[in-house]
Amino acid sequence: MKKKLKVGFWEFIARIVLKNRLFILGVILLMTLFLALQWKNIRFSFTEANLLPDNNIINTEYNAFLEKFGEEGNLIVVGVKDDAFFTPKAFAAWDKLMTDFKSNKEVDLIVSISDLKKLQKNDSIQSFELVPFVDQNKITSPEYLKSIQKDLFQNMPFYEGLLFNKKNGTIRSAIYLDKKIVNTPHRKDYILNDFIPKIEAFEKETGIDLRVSGMPYIRTLNAKSITDEIKLFIGASLLITSLIFFFFFRSFRATLISILIVIVGVMWTFGLLGLFHYEITVLTALVPSLVIVIGIPNCIFLTNKYQQEYSAHGNKARALQRVITKVGTATLMTNLTTAAGFATFIITNSELLKEFGIISSLSIISLFFLCLIVIPIYYSYQPVPKEKHLEHLSRNYTRVFMNWIEKTVKYNRRYVYVVAIFLFLVSTIGAFKIKTSGSLIEDMPKNTGFYKDILFFEKEFEGIMPLEITIDTKRKKGVMKLSTLRKMDDFQKTIEEIPELSKPISILNLVKYSKQAYYNGNPEYYELPSSQEQSFILSYAKNATKNTTNNLMKSYVDSTGQVARITTFMRDIGTGNMAKIEKKLWDKANKIFPKDRYKVVLTGKALVFEKGTKYLLDNLISSLLFAVFLISLLMIFMFRSFKMVVISLIPNLLPLMITAGLMGYFGIPLKPSTILVFSIAFGLSVDDTIHFLAQYRQELTNNNWKIKKSVFATLKEAGISMFYTSVVLFAGFSVFMLSDFGGTVALGGLVAITLGFGMLSNLMLLPCLVLTLNKSLANKQEFIEPKIDILSNMEEDDNLEQ
Repeated sequence: MKKKLKVGFWEFIARIVLKNRLFILGVILLMTLFLALQWKNIRFSFTEANLLPDNNIINTEYNAFLEKFGEEGNLIVVGVKDDAFFTPKAFAAWDKLMTDFKSNKEVDLIVSISDLKKLQKNDSIQSFELVPFVDQNKITSPEYLKSIQKDLFQNMPFYEGLLFNKKNGTIRSAIYLDKKIVNTPHRKDYILNDFIPKIEAFEKETGIDLRVSGMPYIRTLNAKSITDEIKLFIGASLLITSLIFFFFFRSFRATLISILIVIVGVMWTFGLLGLFHYEITVLTALVPSLVIVIGIPNCIFLTNKYQQEYSAHGNKARALQRVITKVGTATLMTNLTTAAGFATFIITNSELLKEFGIISSLSIISLFFLCLIVIPIYYSYQPVPKEKHLEHLSRNYTRVFMNWIEKTVKYNRRYVYVVAIFLFLVSTIGAFKIKTSGSLIEDMPKNTGFYKDILFFEKEFEGIMPLEITIDTKRKKGVMKLSTLRKMDDFQKTIEEIPELSKPISILNLVKYSKQAYYNGNPEYYELPSSQEQSFILSYAKNATKNTTNNLMKSYVDSTGQVARITTFMRDIGTGNMAKIEKKLWDKANKIFPKDRYKVVLTGKALVFEKGTKYLLDNLISSLLFAVFLISLLMIFMFRSFKMVVISLIPNLLPLMITAGLMGYFGIPLKPSTILVFSIAFGLSVDDTIHFLAQYRQELTNNNWKIKKSVFATLKEAGISMFYTSVVLFAGFSVFMLSDFGGTVALGGLVAITLGFGMLSNLMLLPCLVLTLNKSLANKQEFIEPKIDILSNMEEDDNLEQ
């Protein structure tokens, strides 16, 4: 009984694992099957990432806008810039294409030159009539097509900016999808299986290159790119990490079990996504690859420890037990700190980040238990390691590298400090150069056709990202008051003066067009009616739209006539530029719309995303500080020494500062993707620190509290594993640089660089600090004071059955 009480926590776990191998494997199999059944609940996101909390005022205003006017992002634009467009063959093919689109139930409305309507006055019924702009019987005549081209560009200012660019001769059609399908899988099916094939058929028939864009189209192809990259990342990260693993260990058995473990971990990750009914977004799509990249280092530490133990004493049973007892806590703590780096996103109020934090942290902890349990069980059934499997422990290149590290730490500590201080100062200067960016399209894949089409529409029509302004007159039918229309006209002139914004669309356009139509289509009268003209011109306009369902302007005034909507489109601009534009608009709105009589709201998907980026930036420091605080608590629990925690933070904060400096010098902005780097990299970098200090603590006990001897014994014992795991993590995160998404490339590259510096910092700066401050850190009581010490190795059961 007395002997059992002496058995430590991890010895107890080791006994349970190795004495109940088949039962535990059966439980793992059942859990895997259960989570695999949850895959049916996996869904892909059909909207852009909303980084703001649900109760944020920007989200509240945006949701109120959607409730009043419906989904804003239902517009697809198809453009063409080709002199051959106004020829009989091309025009007929265009007319057929638009007719085919119009026949689809997924399409709500099409505004195209081929079936364009123009207002025409009918005095007999005191109303305007919508008459065809194009006579279909004459479209086979080249001369007629040239005449309507001239008529369109010179006499139809109502459609300028919407259907054509007068300066460049670009033509486009506006296709409004049914709002009910915009945020559903039906939208994806329609665009991929119906819409795009028709576009391609037109291009093949005419030889004319069509440009397609708009939020539904961009969302669909962007989501498809994310889906395709999940397979790429999983395959590439599995291939690269397993090849590195095999290169280090030269063992097919060790490599195969590691691959099997991370594959099960990936299955569990997808199962958790389905279990919680979370959507696959640009962030959660990264988690399966992260599981592979983080899981392989776990396998390295455990496999390396098993082989080191067996090499030391040749007892397989004891080696298997010590895999769990000697590195159990250290591996648990490293996984907890890594999970903590991801879990910091849970404290944000953004649902997108919360889901990413929950899935990633749960996956990492689950993976730890898989590795800790499966690897010892697996090797218990395998033959003992052969001599060739142990050669890596004394391989020349690792020995040379570790000898260089030891010599540097032993003889050149002052140079280590000088270099560290120099890098810190230079990086601090670079960090102040970091800029911010909040663009919807900046991280989209640059080499895709749909991204090039976005740039085309930015050049020809000032962008396709919607910015919405609503004006509440606070009284029914207040929109159609001439005083309100004049204020809107003044406000829209300000919008037109901003080069990053397109020509605005509102009920004002229809009123101006009504006056032009009243004066027989003369474009010189495309303006607001005077106070004398308003009564009869506006009555004509009201009669014309009274019973019309197919009306472009029906979405620009609410059903009560109290709220007007102005829509403009914006180019891809950064957070700073967006703030300047917003200030201009607010300055003008506050000047012409008194707050006691009007309520003006700026909203739209582009603005929501920009505000979301700013929200993340504002919370970056608090999130990183929380990660530091959480990880510090874990390390205090582990080492029982506040001094050691302070020392351990220095080598891990330095790589973060270096990364920030590189971002400033190379012009990599802070944005949603790069913001994640710091918490993730810090959580991973601390792993090496924990492994070093955990081994250092054991060596202190073994070497009778001789500091120098313990430090260099620690470098020999844990240094190789730290080197191996850092190489795997570096290569694993570098896989994300294969992405077409700029944000994913930046995330992978920056984390990889940070971890590279983190490895050198933990192998060189950390032991230097320990040696320099050895007197204050050699307090035995601070390390072993607690009565219950889960890190200590109690009496081991050397007779444990294989």
